[in-house]
Amino acid sequence: MLDLTSAQIGAWVASFMLPLFRVGALLMVMPIIGTALVPVRVRLYLTLAITVCIAPTLPPMPPFDALSLSALPLIAEQVVIGALMGFSLQLFFQSFVIAGQILSTQMGMGFASMVDPTNGVSSAVVGQFFTMLVTLVFLAMNGHLVVFEVMAESFTTLPVGSGFMPSHLWLVAGRLGWVFGAGLILVLPAITALLVVSVAMGVMTRAAPQLNIFSIGFPITLIGGLLIMWIDLGDLLNQFEPLATQALQLLRQLASVS
Repeated sequence: MLDLTSAQIGAWVASFMLPLFRVGALLMVMPIIGTALVPVRVRLYLTLAITVCIAPTLPPMPPFDALSLSALPLIAEQVVIGALMGFSLQLFFQSFVIAGQILSTQMGMGFASMVDPTNGVSSAVVGQFFTMLVTLVFLAMNGHLVVFEVMAESFTTLPVGSGFMPSHLWLVAGRLGWVFGAGLILVLPAITALLVVSVAMGVMTRAAPQLNIFSIGFPITLIGGLLIMWIDLGDLLNQFEPLATQALQLLRQLASVS
């Protein structure tokens, strides 16, 4: 007869249950997998599969009684760490959404909005186009595998029970302004070109007041904006790489104690 003590059972439960909460929080918040396009049941199955694969390679977990209140601080710690790691990736993707919103407003397509299936809110079509494009590029460059690697390493660099660092919250809060700056940098050349078009329309209005600038200004700005966006996409990869590097560096900083 197999005789198991409560300490052994607690160690077995901790070796699987604590990583499960950190992995699950990451997958529920991170882009692509954490969006409304992926059903919750699929995310749960993926969480279980990843936890089963990485659990044998993780360092020993602190034993605890899963049915006692003493387990709540450890569980809350893992949920917060995983959610912050996923939220840091959301900041990277939202910079492209902001870039699309700014560009669509400048080119006169701010009214062209529809429900975004990934976030469940109404957003500009240009922003959704940038979101789909950056998602495909992120997957093509195996960015999701890097995220899973950092998450697995976080159990060594940020062990369970080491205590959550408040500096991590300030680290993420400090990147909120970075999102708007990154979005502006992405579309700054296009905004400059559209500003030149607007100035040209103003000069035409002053030179020929009888010209109905409102009837031809909007289609010219719209077509010019689409052409500029098409040209700007040729340099998207050079803009994507430094922003993705900064986002992954933030992810590694969150996965460390210091």
